[in-house]
Amino acid sequence: MNKLFLIIQREYFSRVKKKSFLLMTILGPILLAGVMIVPIWLGLRDKTDHQILVLDRSGLFVDKIPNTEKLKFTYSSESLKNAKANLKGGPYDLILELHYDLINNLKSTPNLYYRKQPGLPTEQYIVNNVENILFDYRLQGDSIDRTKIDNARRPVKLLLNMVTEEGKDKATNTELNMAVGFGCAIAIYMMIFLYGAQVMRGVIEEKSNRIVEVIVSSVKPFQLMLGKIIGVALVGLTQFILWIVLTLAINITVTSVLLKDQLKDVSKQNAQYELIHKNDILAHTDKMEKIQTPQDVVEWINYANTLNIPLILGCFAFYFLVGYLLYAALFAAVGSAVDSEADTQQFMIPITVPMIFGFAIAQGVMTNPNSGIAQFFSIFPLTSPIVMMVRLPFDVPLWELALSMTMLIVGFLFFTWLAGKIYRTGILMYGKKASWKELGKWLFYKA
Repeated sequence: MNKLFLIIQREYFSRVKKKSFLLMTILGPILLAGVMIVPIWLGLRDKTDHQILVLDRSGLFVDKIPNTEKLKFTYSSESLKNAKANLKGGPYDLILELHYDLINNLKSTPNLYYRKQPGLPTEQYIVNNVENILFDYRLQGDSIDRTKIDNARRPVKLLLNMVTEEGKDKATNTELNMAVGFGCAIAIYMMIFLYGAQVMRGVIEEKSNRIVEVIVSSVKPFQLMLGKIIGVALVGLTQFILWIVLTLAINITVTSVLLKDQLKDVSKQNAQYELIHKNDILAHTDKMEKIQTPQDVVEWINYANTLNIPLILGCFAFYFLVGYLLYAALFAAVGSAVDSEADTQQFMIPITVPMIFGFAIAQGVMTNPNSGIAQFFSIFPLTSPIVMMVRLPFDVPLWELALSMTMLIVGFLFFTWLAGKIYRTGILMYGKKASWKELGKWLFYKA
């Protein structure tokens, strides 16, 4: 046992002291935070004040498109040629031309001229308002009361409520459940292959340098393999915890300090949009995408509070660690069977296919989390780290969760035993390319 501890200690400290570990520990959170922050920053970045010249040939739209803090509309009857000539140096940077036949000709469309393309929110704002004005005009022409239509076609929002065993209602959100489950599954997939590959490369390196010949003279091959797997697992766990802490710190700092004023501006802008679309029959078609409003954020937070966060985090840690241990044993076996990383390809397919297949199954699991296929593959050890994490936010029965965990532990013990039999022979095998037939023979060699 003391020898196993020494191997784990060696594997752990030899990796955490490397510059590459420190570099990835720092760069990882920056990249992860960037993935979350950059889209928000890009959405907030368009602060350009647009002066828009409206050439309304019909007279229907004059003074009817509301101005905002960033968009100012001025109406004129001058020719398009003169307006375009003044586009470069004049006070206007956008020209909106509304043809006369726009009122009655359904195929007629507005034209927007520019030298620097505006952002998508600006385009959507113009389109939505033109649609509203035309809609009101056509209703009035047919003596139809707009209010009655609005009341008759109000959008319906479906609220999901799960009835618990205690008879209580619990609000749920399918989109949030899908995002949480799939996000956890992707993280587990990446971490298993990232650190499992480290185990394989470590075995190949020690084997090619003949270091392993010295090591196995003092410890059993199985102890060496297990120590290497656990040591790298602790490295991965350390780095993962640091990534979470640093990523959250960066996100909180950037959003609360650097983007604070921009988020306030977005809230005001969305408030204006709400007023404009308050009675809009087309609003529910999402023709105009808004940046998430504070109310939207509050709703998502409320839904997130209904999730069993401790259970999800606990299961995530379990499926990551045990799933990694299972696959790392297989990676170690592959590393022991070859002399270079280039020779690993033929043995990698049986390892990668189950995980990829798990993702393929996960697509259907998100639409029907309680189907027979979802239940089976969330219990099957080679796919359960992916499929069960996708199902978990949808309130999996505890007996299925317990069975899945038990089967994963049994699978880990079986595949570790299986990999150990390959490892003990392959680790000292040089100069001969192993085949599947050769690996089969190694399984039956006596120690």
